[in-house]
Amino acid sequence: MIYVIATIELKPGSLDAVRAAADAVRAETLTEDGCIAYEQFSSLANPDRLVVVEQWATREALTVHSKQPHLKVWRDASGPYTLSRKIEIVHPEKVEAF
Repeated sequence: MIYVIATIELKPGSLDAVRAAADAVRAETLTEDGCIAYEQFSSLANPDRLVVVEQWATREALTVHSKQPHLKVWRDASGPYTLSRKIEIVHPEKVEAF
């Protein structure tokens, strides 16, 4: 089992602009094989920071997820509002960072 922690810094005041796309990608992702959990949080300290915590059965399931059409829709919708994105994939034996 692996976890993904994605931290997305948005342009000031743009969280509401990406909320519908974020909710849609969450709903689609939860139906994917291997997805155990997918939660999104707004940072209390920074309202322009979106934190996504995912739990996947395998790294392979996550790789399949990364190629899904609804993830491209999310990237296209959030791209104009995104300042930075940090993704960490936490394995039992290591952490991958992007």
